[in-house]
Amino acid sequence: MDKTYKTGFVTLIARPNIGKSTLLNQIAGQKIAITSPVAQTTRHQIRCIYTDDTAQIIFIDTPGVHRPLNKLGEFLSEESRTSLDDSDVVIFLADASEEPGAGDRWIVENYLKNTKLPVIIALNKIDKANKRNLENYLICYKQLFEKNYPVVKISAKTGKNVKALLDKVKEYLPFGEKLYPDDEITDQNLRSITSEVIREKIILNTKDEIPHSVAVIVEDYKHTDDIDKIKAQIIVSAESQKGIIIGKGGSMLKKIGTEARKEIEEIAQNKVFLEIFVKVKKGWQKDENTLKLLGYEKKAD
Repeated sequence: MDKTYKTGFVTLIARPNIGKSTLLNQIAGQKIAITSPVAQTTRHQIRCIYTDDTAQIIFIDTPGVHRPLNKLGEFLSEESRTSLDDSDVVIFLADASEEPGAGDRWIVENYLKNTKLPVIIALNKIDKANKRNLENYLICYKQLFEKNYPVVKISAKTGKNVKALLDKVKEYLPFGEKLYPDDEITDQNLRSITSEVIREKIILNTKDEIPHSVAVIVEDYKHTDDIDKIKAQIIVSAESQKGIIIGKGGSMLKKIGTEARKEIEEIAQNKVFLEIFVKVKKGWQKDENTLKLLGYEKKAD
C-alpha cells in the first residue's frame, strides 16, 4: 500500500437547498449534478471523483435530508443514511447566512449525533453572509454538535475556500490506491445524467407549479459516432401537471426538450436527437413498484 497517497469516500449531508450539488460541480470543474432554487433537487447519490497528486476523494451527494413524508421520502432518507455507512469522512454543509434551524437540528439528532466518523462543518454561501452574523452562527453550529469539529467557510458558487475544504478532508482520509482513473470525474453514465438534466429543465421552467411530482425515465439511449438518439418519458402525478409541462401548443415541452438537448450535447460531445413524452401516473411517489422502476429502492444488505 502506498503510504503517501490517500483515497477515501466523503458524504455530503445537509438539509435541502443548501448547495451540495453546486459544490460538487465546483469540485468537478463541470456540471455533474443538477441544481435549482427548488429544495430537494437531488434524488440519487451522485459520486464526484476528485483526483490530484496527493489524494483521490470520492464525494457522495446525498438527497437533501428532511423528515420523510411518503415512500419516495423514505427512499431519499435511506440513501443518505446508507452513504454514511460507506464513508470515511462526513461534510455537514450549512448556510452561513442563517442560524441553525429545525432542519439542521433534525439531521444532527438523526444522522450525526452518534457517528464515529470525522465530521467537517462547511459553512456555505459566505458570499451572502454578514460578517458579524457569520461569527455568531459559527458558534451556534458548534454548540449544535456539542463537539469541536473543524469548520471551513466556503462559497460553492464562487469557489472561494473550496481548496481549503479539500485540504481539510485529506487530513482524515486513509492511505490507499486510486479507485478510479485520473480523468474520471463521476461514476454516472449518460443515461442517468440525461434523466437528471431533463428533470432539472422541468424544475427550472415550471418552478413551483411542478414541485417534486415529476420523474424522468430514459427508455432508450442509442449512441453512434454521428448522433445520440434518446427517448425519454416524463412521469407526473396529475393531468393538470401534464398540461403545464406540455404547455400551450406544446411550447413548454419544446422549451424543456431544447434546453435539455443542448446541455446533453455538451456533456456527450455529440449531436443529440431527443424525444420526450409525458405520462400521468397518479400517486407514483407512494407506489413501490413505480419507485422500483425509477430506481428509487432500498439496496440489499
